[in-house]
Amino acid sequence: RALIDPPREGAQALAQALAEQSLEGHGPQRLVMVSCNPSTLARDAAILVHKGRWQLSKAGVANMFPQTAHVESIAVFDRL
Repeated sequence: RALIDPPREGAQALAQALAEQSLEGHGPQRLVMVSCNPSTLARDAAILVHKGRWQLSKAGVANMFPQTAHVESIAVFDRL
């Protein structure tokens, strides 16, 4: 298992590396990604799912900053 909590810019390079590892059957079986930027989470999720052997299992949001436009997004991926 792995937990990723990237900065606002996301984890594009890490997502690419994890996608490549999954194609070789290496790396964690489950990945939890917590992100403060839903758009970079979507970009990184697309890399995992379309370029690697990952499946989005669960997703959700947490409103940690009420009355603002900011949310924490959480996505759980399982390696196929």
